[in-house]
Amino acid sequence: MARQDQGRDTEDRQPDVMAESLERLREELGRFAGAQLHRLTGGAKDRAGMVAGAVGGRAKDAAGSAVGKASDRVKEAADKAGGGKGGAKGGKFTSIIETLDVGVPLRACYDYWCEYDQFSGFMKGVQSVDREDDDITSSWKAKIGPSTRDWKATVKEQVPDDRIEWTSEGSRGSTRGVVSFHELAPSLTRIVVVVQYYPAGFFEKTANLWRAQGRRLRLDLKHFQRYVTLEAEEEAEGWRGEIREGEVVRSHEEGLADDEEDEDEEFEDEEDEGEDEEEGDEEDGEEDGEDEGGGKPRGGRRRR
Repeated sequence: MARQDQGRDTEDRQPDVMAESLERLREELGRFAGAQLHRLTGGAKDRAGMVAGAVGGRAKDAAGSAVGKASDRVKEAADKAGGGKGGAKGGKFTSIIETLDVGVPLRACYDYWCEYDQFSGFMKGVQSVDREDDDITSSWKAKIGPSTRDWKATVKEQVPDDRIEWTSEGSRGSTRGVVSFHELAPSLTRIVVVVQYYPAGFFEKTANLWRAQGRRLRLDLKHFQRYVTLEAEEEAEGWRGEIREGEVVRSHEEGLADDEEDEDEEFEDEEDEGEDEEEGDEEDGEEDGEDEGGGKPRGGRRRR
């Protein structure tokens, strides 16, 4: 009996022991899995942080380099524009780019533009232009909206029938600009105007937000196109000199003399080409005559 009771107790405790063992095994597996997951996520987080730090550092360096280069370009433009108000202090500028096709030959278009002291006669924005005796500087007065502005312009480079580069300085802003002339056809010229405008003062900066300067330039270019194409009655003499680095290297008179020499050389070349063509025609005629003369004996031989 006693042995039977002891055997039953042992059988009853065996399921409990197995259950406890399984529970401990489950707990250990859970702790192990949790530890492995923590280790994996922690390592991934560290690696992600390292990658993000490296990428962020490179991006920061690249952005800093780009900003530095842009700042250098702006500063260089401001220095070339003569610094001053709006250029060296503020550093902010507006780019104005306009193109215009005019139905006249290249030289005529350039010569009309060089007579900018006549702009006030047909441009609504330009009130007056006074050209100085040095052929480099000029004083301008213009009206943009309700504001009247005046400035002094200095030509830095001027090449006949090609381009004019200038800077200007005024109480309400400064500019740096280039106008170039391009022959599209014998009687069609394209004008390209590129201007960097540095506003100074509250009104100028406010007007700059509305791009008033660009609209004024665009309208005056159209007035120039209309005048040169339809209204100009006399050919413009222009200014045929040359300016390099702010210095006159060839005067207007010297430029005219060089132009006349070039025209004479072109005329002589055309005459030589005409004479060569005439001589070629004469030689062709002589050869034709010889061929006709040589055909008579052959005809006689046939008669025999």
